[in-house]
Amino acid sequence: MEPRYDIPRRAGGGGGSANSSPAMGAQSRRRKMPPRPADFKLQIIIIGSRGVGKTSLMERYTDDTFCEACKSTVGVDFKIKTVELRGKKIRLQIWDTAGQERFNSITSAYYRGAKGIVLVYDITKQETFEDLPKWMKMIDKYASEEAELLLVGNKLDCETDRIISRQQGERFASRISGMRFCEASAKDNFNVDEIFLKLVDDIIAKMPMEIPNKELSNSVLSLQPEPEVPPELPPARMRCC
Repeated sequence: MEPRYDIPRRAGGGGGSANSSPAMGAQSRRRKMPPRPADFKLQIIIIGSRGVGKTSLMERYTDDTFCEACKSTVGVDFKIKTVELRGKKIRLQIWDTAGQERFNSITSAYYRGAKGIVLVYDITKQETFEDLPKWMKMIDKYASEEAELLLVGNKLDCETDRIISRQQGERFASRISGMRFCEASAKDNFNVDEIFLKLVDDIIAKMPMEIPNKELSNSVLSLQPEPEVPPELPPARMRCC
């Protein structure tokens, strides 16, 4: 007697390929499910003088890349990154703005929609630190009072060439209510993730979590110019915030 093979009947009858099995159908349905939408959409802008490393910080955070010979930004550029914090999915639109004054009329429009502002200076260039009051006036003029502010001393990989001490950065930030301070290196990928994640966490902490997909609004803070402080010996590296 020939062996008998029991082949289960299809419920609807008729032929069909193996790809039509219930298991494959379930997998197909799972593949077609749309991704979970973001709970929040946040706009963050990075500002500061030319050459301080704004583009490098953005590209290191969004793409984990670093370019030694990065070209100056013309007008504005942006990257998208999605993160999860506090059980929420957050879509970040990070705007990198040009540091040259001739682009101020273009970049000023991006302050209004920003919920977080990262103000960057170069720890090896005195003039970029002295420009900070000018950038604070831009924030005061164009941004909203609700924005979170973070001051970043970049290029910590150039510690031997440091001119601006950590204490000078801390004192500057302490004059502005709610402003955080951090030093970082886009080249060495030091404190870069911490910069953005802490900023986003501060923004989300102030929001009503029961209201999803809420667009966030702007922020504004003012500052009087900081008196000139003589350079100090560079301290050891410290983690952000």
